[in-house]
Amino acid sequence: MTTTAAATRYVSLLGLGFGDCGKGLFTDHLCGAWQAHTVVRFNGGAQAGHNVVLPDGRHHTFSQFGAGSFHAGVATVLASPVVVHPTALRVEEEALRRVGVPDAFARLLIDARCRVTTPFHQAAGRLREWARGAAAHGSCGVGVGETVRQALAAPADALRYGDLPHRARTLDKLEASRAALRREFADMAPSHPEAAQELALLDDASLAQRWFDAALPCVRLSPPASADAIGATLARPGTVVFEGAQGVLLDEWRGFHPHTTWSTISTAAVEAVLHDAGIDAPVQHLGVLRSYLTRHGPGPLPTHDRALDAQFAEPHNADEGWQGAFRRGHPDAVLLRYALAAIGRLDGLVVSHLDAVDGAHLRWCTGYRTADEANLASLPFSDKPDLDRQHALTQLLLQGAQPLYEPHPVGSPQAWVERAEAFSGLSVRFGAFGPTRDTVRARKHIRKTV
Repeated sequence: MTTTAAATRYVSLLGLGFGDCGKGLFTDHLCGAWQAHTVVRFNGGAQAGHNVVLPDGRHHTFSQFGAGSFHAGVATVLASPVVVHPTALRVEEEALRRVGVPDAFARLLIDARCRVTTPFHQAAGRLREWARGAAAHGSCGVGVGETVRQALAAPADALRYGDLPHRARTLDKLEASRAALRREFADMAPSHPEAAQELALLDDASLAQRWFDAALPCVRLSPPASADAIGATLARPGTVVFEGAQGVLLDEWRGFHPHTTWSTISTAAVEAVLHDAGIDAPVQHLGVLRSYLTRHGPGPLPTHDRALDAQFAEPHNADEGWQGAFRRGHPDAVLLRYALAAIGRLDGLVVSHLDAVDGAHLRWCTGYRTADEANLASLPFSDKPDLDRQHALTQLLLQGAQPLYEPHPVGSPQAWVERAEAFSGLSVRFGAFGPTRDTVRARKHIRKTV
């Protein structure tokens, strides 16, 4: 049954880059400014990392809980496309307690249909990435992609959050998953110093029971929720914020294959969650940008500039770890146009790191010169999923796409905003001049002097 929710305001925050654009900051801001009662995570899984810094200095990197959790009473919904990592949820809840959020589990609803990441998926994902060597995709190492891949290959054996209250069913599915993954790596010789440890996890038939015991407190604190229960939460009067994970340039079908994530980032993905809940209501979709481009890990970033790497500190993203180097690049109108074509219809933009514009000598890239001396102002886009086409785009960007820049650096945040609006045809609704919610300004208050 479809219902309308006229008294409820729905807004989504969708990344227009490769991630790390400020979705956590703007989720935190909108939850306060628009009195939100719920944050919905509708894609991705535990590989998300949304940083929220409070004016008093407290900080948390939100992975699975919604980035509005610092606001008292704001609930988190993990919708059915989300890949849930129960033991990581327990770790994150403990971290939230340390920064003053004592009731995160009490405010959490997890759709019973969510797929579940286990230690076997994490081990398999790491082994597969190590085996790629220099052709690594840029995995976060937490098993999200492997969870989705195996669920698509064997849907009946996929572990769902709704299975977890049932011990025998869960242990049967865990054993089926472990055995299937171990067969895939039966002939693998360890290609990394830690690979033998991950292979040992796939050999350990007793691990399933230990993992189940560790996950069970999460299930007791946040039992599997039905679609009806989630629909009732989303239909409550007030504001609901859909907090996107990753960015559309990493989208599983629209990103630059194979350096992508097993996650869909689009307006359609947001609206599908509402439709699934039986709600027929408009959504205000906002695209999220950083004033300069970033990319964590391998893959194309045509405007990468080592001078920007040295200039811009990154307190919450390190070069070490699974993803690899964190790179910075100049703003790119070619990638922005492509992202807008891929994401769906937007109602406006929000921009983080506008305080970085003054003195940074950022320049807008307006096109590329390719290896065959052609000039490109845009990248081809098709609504039809085709990974071969996406791979060809990746090769185009990696093999000699030289950025063509406007002649003069961007002189001020106001100038940056005006150029972004000209390139996108969209209005910048909010801009952030720092990491905290109190630095967010409406469009009319963005000026050169910070």
